[in-house]
Amino acid sequence: MKFIHLHVHSHYSLLDGLAKIDDLVKRARELEMDALALTDHGAMYGALEFYKKAKKAGIKPIIGCELYIAYESRRQKRANIDDKRYHLTVLAENFEGYKNLLKIVTKTHLEGFYYKPRADHELLKQHAKGLIALSGCFQGEIPQAIRSKKMDLAERLVREYQEIFGKDSFFLELMPHYNLFPEQKGTNEMLQELSHKTGAKTVATNDIHYVNKEDADAQDILVSVQTGNKIYDKNRLTMKGVDLSMHSVQEMLDLLPQHENAVARTTEIASRVNLEIPLGGWTFPEFEISADSSYNEELYRLAVAGFEKRNLVKTPEYLNRFEYEFKIIKQKGYAPYFLVVSDLINYASQNNILTNIRGSVAGSLITYLTGITKIDPLEYKLPFERFLNPERPSAPDIDMDFADNRRDEVIDYARKKYGENKVAQIGTFGTMMARAAVRDVARALGKPYAVGDRIAKLIPVGSQGFPMTIDKALSITPELKQVYDLEPEVREIMDQAKKLEGCARHISVHAAGVVIAPQPLTEYVPLQLDPQGGKIITQYDMHAVEDAGLLKFDFLGIRNLSILEDSVRLVKQNLGKDIDIEKIPLDDKKTFSALAKGETMGLFQLNGQGMTKYLKDLKPTTIHDINAMVALYRPGPIESIPAYIQRKHNPALVKYFDPRMKDFLEQSYGLLVYQDDVLLTAIKLAGYSWLEADKLRKAMGKKIPKEMEAQKNKFIEGCVKNNMSQPRAEELWKLIEPFAAYGFNKSHAASYGRVAYQTAY
Repeated sequence: MKFIHLHVHSHYSLLDGLAKIDDLVKRARELEMDALALTDHGAMYGALEFYKKAKKAGIKPIIGCELYIAYESRRQKRANIDDKRYHLTVLAENFEGYKNLLKIVTKTHLEGFYYKPRADHELLKQHAKGLIALSGCFQGEIPQAIRSKKMDLAERLVREYQEIFGKDSFFLELMPHYNLFPEQKGTNEMLQELSHKTGAKTVATNDIHYVNKEDADAQDILVSVQTGNKIYDKNRLTMKGVDLSMHSVQEMLDLLPQHENAVARTTEIASRVNLEIPLGGWTFPEFEISADSSYNEELYRLAVAGFEKRNLVKTPEYLNRFEYEFKIIKQKGYAPYFLVVSDLINYASQNNILTNIRGSVAGSLITYLTGITKIDPLEYKLPFERFLNPERPSAPDIDMDFADNRRDEVIDYARKKYGENKVAQIGTFGTMMARAAVRDVARALGKPYAVGDRIAKLIPVGSQGFPMTIDKALSITPELKQVYDLEPEVREIMDQAKKLEGCARHISVHAAGVVIAPQPLTEYVPLQLDPQGGKIITQYDMHAVEDAGLLKFDFLGIRNLSILEDSVRLVKQNLGKDIDIEKIPLDDKKTFSALAKGETMGLFQLNGQGMTKYLKDLKPTTIHDINAMVALYRPGPIESIPAYIQRKHNPALVKYFDPRMKDFLEQSYGLLVYQDDVLLTAIKLAGYSWLEADKLRKAMGKKIPKEMEAQKNKFIEGCVKNNMSQPRAEELWKLIEPFAAYGFNKSHAASYGRVAYQTAY
């Protein structure tokens, strides 16, 4: 006999479930289960992560949710009404059911939220197609009616749910939690009796909250963290005394010996599920164009008009670059994306909202011509391929900066233009990091604050993109390892904290991410209100949003752009002069003189003691010097600043490791300054394609020894093939390897260097 878990909580049940998706999938494989469900409380946060990982592991993913059902109507919100609410387990049988579940879960948050997101029978009726429902845990509406000895009500509810979902799609859930709920056994017997009366079949579940039996204490601590209790507090919420781990089929049979059919029926339900979610495609917002045009034609027209707006002469060099870029954009089908971004930036410009673009997009001539970017990529020798190339599988990513005090105006414009129900900010999850997990566990265990604080302070702070873990901290901090080995109290706290580490703690709003869809967002993602501010956000994080086919638009707020706006206004107010900050001369001697004197207080990117000292030594004279300093003043490249200064003042010192590098290192006096310099070195000297160069960049960023060794061999072999000696190739690798992990994108440096210069001006 086989058994499938149909009632499963992961850590996305926010401080109520301990299980990570990876661990659930791994355990299902160990138990030889060919399907598995995910039914987190009231939300679908982990649905797509689970779907992808289960599929990859060869396990059929069953996406569901344990809904909260309102005592009366979901719209009723008054004192004490939330004292009574019920649970109902709902599973998506197919894609239609999945989309209906998106709508139900969204409406429970946007319409039914009162302490918890609540559905009601009316809402279930509206979106019941393609769904299978189970009667829920001990807190279900039917078990609660049985517990209150209202068998007539229980029977009426069964028939009502059968009417909503269909007779064959509503099941009565039997659970083996006799230790926690002594009445459970009697409830199971009554559910069995209801099954005979109504024809609703029974199904066995275990309400999983953690993977292994030994995780029970960690789960109990997690619940204590959620409720703010200590584990020895009386009358607190606890799940101790019942095994909520992932049981094998034999364990389920042993726990429910009278209900073998209910155990077997889980496979019957799993076999009915046939859910295929289309992932990986891109769905762009609907951008209005005339009926006799196309997105490609509209973008082409807009870009061609940009030559005149930018006062650019159509030389063969510019026309070739234009046609090359346009061909790739057209081939990839990204024209609507560029049109929407151009529309947003142009709206901001027309309303005097200062903007900037960060990242590799400044390497595109098309974006310069359509008003998205402000830098001529040919003048600055910025490669388009770092932004977009024929081999790149991922979509382009254009990060938009707006004056932070007016960013919301642009988001409001997007809502009005593209539809209120088609635009939302993206959700993101705060997770329990190493230090916080240690402090939380110590508090929940009832230890004095000083105990948790002492351990937490011994854990080093992680770097951006490389969060610190407890295991890593133990391996690199001898003092921490010593107290862990010698003090049982410390070991207990850290061992439990390891299990909580990485669990989702809360959902909030992504700092920049916004989605704009061509249809109502609930066709793609579940929505809810931001717990802090009441904005509508996606329940999927940015990775899952993109998996669902929606492109993320980044709306970032930059304080320095607001300061620039104020500066322009003050100049007008006090001096009567109109300044167009986008048209100021980039060779202003007074500006460079001020920088050379160290007058940098309050400047964007150029302030601070260290940077000021270098600027005084450098005495910058061109915008390229500013861009280079923005890029060099970072860990790794900072060591090259003295050489850059010396070469600027003494051109005789300028030399190139290889003559072929002169073409892209001339503006930086022969030094590696930008990340692009490393990529172009790999392309021009080692024969890499742009896709291979991008893989090199990612490998260097991750610093994984095995990947780095493979890249090193590939790079050196490539250089030798391209007429470089082996020792010289090895020397070149040693030159670029430490630099590449910290190198700054050249287009990004040029965009930020421009704003830095504007603030100095």
